Amino acid sequence: MSIDTLLSIFDNLEKLHKSLLRIANDKAACIKDGDLDGMNQLLKDEQAHLAAIVQLEQDRQQAVIAYLEGHGCPLPNNPTMTTIIEATPEPDKKQLEEAKDRLLHVIHELKWQNDLNQKLTYQSLQFVNLSLDMVRPRPESATYSKTEISGQKETKDLPTFDSQA
Repeated sequence: MSIDTLLSIFDNLEKLHKSLLRIANDKAACIKDGDLDGMNQLLKDEQAHLAAIVQLEQDRQQAVIAYLEGHGCPLPNNPTMTTIIEATPEPDKKQLEEAKDRLLHVIHELKWQNDLNQKLTYQSLQFVNLSLDMVRPRPESATYSKTEISGQKETKDLPTFDSQA
C-alpha cells in the first residue's frame, strides 16, 4: 500500500467536509429565511454526505491497516492519522501532516458553523413560542383575587337558589 492511496482518501475526506460546510452555511440561510422546504432538502443532502464520509472513514482505516502491515508496524485497535504519520518516513510525513491539518481546519469550521446553526434554531424556536404566547388567550388566574380574600366577593353574577322551596 502506497502513501498516495492514503493521501487520496484524505483529500476526498477534505472535499466531503468542505461540501458539508457549504451545506451548513446554506442551512443558516434557510433558518434565517424560514425556508422549511429548502431545509428539508439540505438535510437529505447532509445525510448523503454523512453516509459517504462514514464509508470513506472505513476505507481510510483499512488503508492505514494495510499500510502499517506492509511496513511491519504494530497495529493499534483504532488507527488514527497520527498513528500513520508517526510510522511514515520523513518525505511522506510532511504531505500527510499537511493533509491532516487541512482536514482538521475544515472540521473545525464545520463544527463552528453547526454550533451557530444550533443557536439560530434555538432563537427561532424562542421567537415562535413568544409569538404563540402573544396570540393565545390567557387562562384565568388559579389563585384568589383580592376581593375574594377579603370576603367581598360580588354576588350579582351568581345565580340565586332558594333551598327551602
